[in-house]
Amino acid sequence: MLKPNKSEALGSEPIAGLLIKQAVPASIGILVMSLNILVDTIFVGNWIGSIAIAAINVVLPVSFFIAALGMAIGIGGSSIISRALGANDSGKALKTFGNQITITLLLTVSMVVLGLVFINDLIPAFGGKGDIFEPAKIYYRIVLYGVPVLALSMMGNNVIRAEGKPKFAMIAMIIPSVGNLILDYILINLLDMGMEGAAWATTASYICCFFYIFWYFLSDNSELKIDISHFGLDWPILKEMSALGFVTLARQAVVSVTYLLMNNILFDLGGEASVTVYGIIGRMLMFALFPVLGVTQGFLPIAGYNYGANNYSRVRESIKLAITYACGVALLIFILIMAFPEAIVSVFTQDEAVLKDTPNAMRWVFAAVPIIGIQLIGSAYYQAIGKAVPALLLTLTRQGFFFISLVLILPNYFGEIGVWISFPIADTLSTVVTAYFLWRETRQNLETET
Repeated sequence: MLKPNKSEALGSEPIAGLLIKQAVPASIGILVMSLNILVDTIFVGNWIGSIAIAAINVVLPVSFFIAALGMAIGIGGSSIISRALGANDSGKALKTFGNQITITLLLTVSMVVLGLVFINDLIPAFGGKGDIFEPAKIYYRIVLYGVPVLALSMMGNNVIRAEGKPKFAMIAMIIPSVGNLILDYILINLLDMGMEGAAWATTASYICCFFYIFWYFLSDNSELKIDISHFGLDWPILKEMSALGFVTLARQAVVSVTYLLMNNILFDLGGEASVTVYGIIGRMLMFALFPVLGVTQGFLPIAGYNYGANNYSRVRESIKLAITYACGVALLIFILIMAFPEAIVSVFTQDEAVLKDTPNAMRWVFAAVPIIGIQLIGSAYYQAIGKAVPALLLTLTRQGFFFISLVLILPNYFGEIGVWISFPIADTLSTVVTAYFLWRETRQNLETET
């Protein structure tokens, strides 16, 4: 059954305050997760050794893919839930949530079984060869046990946000990050458990997060109270959920391809130093854009709920304010990057070649950041309202269509600078395309309220 509608605040509170209320916790959660990746790497490298870092990097693609799978199911289903709550369709909201749990368990348990059966073939395929193989195998096996819990946590986190509960979603993101660092210290540093300690720290942190999310849905904080009848798979819901969730999976796949291309192209152009430059810039993109991504996450349930309620004036207002907030924050980031690139780079390394080349490259990469909010909010809008095809195409314009094409062409004429100028050109082109379709959508489909 569905509890009394607490999510109705998404359809009644002032958009400006509501967007801040949704975006700030999401931003904090993304920031903490990003910091966790950095600090965890420092801990493992210092307490176990560089081979341990390499071993974990071999396993990370598996964890990231499973996390992306859970996130895809979460975002795809949450778009349906937000719109169903807005339309007071409690049956569809509950059925969707039950189907999310069922399909997440079916897919991830199957992947764990296959992963364990083919463990000796998969690890070398991901790069775990030579001295890296054994520590990677230890880490891989233990982390794989926690994969279903990780996917359920990622899925559940997006459902919490769809209910309009950003603070609970933020706590769910912080728990595994903080828990992992604390357990790293205890299991690796104090108990000297080596790779097993690192792996169990990661898996146990996933479990802690899962128990928190499990508690949330059992508590009075959640409206979604499902029973066994909701777990039966419903093909129309699965079809819609898969179409919307595929947008997230496709985005992750394009990011992976981009990293592969960039590393190879830059190594051919400038060797290890150029790859290191990109590594630093990649970290900065992850950290610097967290508030913009937070605004995007905060925007999704507001747009979805009000679209489901046919409250198009609030949808239009949420689009305008989300773009304003995202671009405003991005402008501040742009100013800081342009003013202090040398100081930022020096935090990462003291290598003279890297210190010399990175600031200029960073300026190019961040050159079009002030307008990036339009592209992110525009593509997120289509995902929020359940239009999977335009959401997928607009999501892929930036890196999939424009950037990959540019980075394959421009370095042939301009050398390494051609790599860096591909970023602002791709950002600008994808923003123009997204802005056009978003403008057309608001003119055609958001003018009349029913």
